[in-house]
Amino acid sequence: MKILYFAWLRTTIGKPLEEITPPETVKTVKDLLDWLPSLGENYSIVQEKSDLLRIAINQEYANLDQEIKQGDEIALFPPVTGG
Repeated sequence: MKILYFAWLRTTIGKPLEEITPPETVKTVKDLLDWLPSLGENYSIVQEKSDLLRIAINQEYANLDQEIKQGDEIALFPPVTGG
C-alpha cells in the first residue's frame, strides 16, 4: 500500500510518500489512521487531526469507513481552497 502525504503532513511526518504493509486488522481508512501512529511519534498528527484530513483512495475521494486493501494508493491531505 502506498501512502502519500501532502502539505503539513509531509512536513511533520518527514517524507512525501512511503510503502507500508499494515496488519490484516486494518480494513478501513479509519483503521489506517488509528494504526499509523504505531509507526512513530511523528505519525500521531494523523490521528490527532483526522477530522481535518481529506482522503483519496486511488485518486478518488473517500470517507473514513471506506475499505482499503493492499495495492491501494492512499493520499492524505488537508482541505484545499482556491480562487
